Amino acid sequence: MHYLPGEAHRLPGSRATLAAHEARHFGFALANGVATLTLDRPERKNPLTFDSYAELRDLFRALADAGDVNAIVLTGAGDNFCSGGDVHEIIGPLTKLDMPGLLAFTRMTGDLVKAMRACPQPIVAAVDGVCAGAGAILALASDLRYGTARSRTAFLFTRVGLAGCDMGACALLPRVIGQGRAAELLYTGRAFGGEEGERWGFFNRLCEPDRVLADAQALAATLAGGPTFAHGMTKKMLQQEWNMGVDEAIEAEAQAQAICMATNDFHRAYHAFVAKERPQFEGD
Repeated sequence: MHYLPGEAHRLPGSRATLAAHEARHFGFALANGVATLTLDRPERKNPLTFDSYAELRDLFRALADAGDVNAIVLTGAGDNFCSGGDVHEIIGPLTKLDMPGLLAFTRMTGDLVKAMRACPQPIVAAVDGVCAGAGAILALASDLRYGTARSRTAFLFTRVGLAGCDMGACALLPRVIGQGRAAELLYTGRAFGGEEGERWGFFNRLCEPDRVLADAQALAATLAGGPTFAHGMTKKMLQQEWNMGVDEAIEAEAQAQAICMATNDFHRAYHAFVAKERPQFEGD
């Protein structure tokens, strides 16, 4: 197999599966290379807690080694995605922490986003209903987003007296929807519906509420059946090129593409094309 310099070898039956089964705050299902992570507190609109932040961070870190996971779907149980940090289990306790404790918390939440961006598998968010605060960041940190017309997304940090620059929002959101639109949402904290979200480019597609998860899983399955090493390279370059000039980016892409040209998947695709067959990618 071929690996990027410094990239961890991805192993079948890895610690990602163990981390998922040890987690207590979200559901985990794996089928045909697609892992579905379900935030599972529907009675409270799936809020996050200190523990669920940490468990999600640890799982996404572990997924970097998971050879049995080729794509990821992130969703919420019931009719909502995620209402953000739990008012009673996070917001209240935060008002009693000193500065070192507060900084430890904000760094931990940021580490979750870093882990999502660093894991090589494409992440598809299936968003219905409420998608607010840190929940909106989880959707934003995903690679692709499917929503519904009734979804309500809000980066509402300023509405509780905080800055809009939470968990990478000021870096990620302008790159998805543009600087002016991101500034409006981060200053006002207002919610936007699914149709506006699709029009602005936040959502890649709108689905019917009873189909959004299945449609997101279908997209993930398509990606999981593709050239997964190349998908991982694409995600890595999308992340790294944010901080590059054009000349540097072109050179980095030349090196990345040369590495992909040395993979067996590239050779399989060529021979399948010559034989007028569909290539069968294996991620090596």
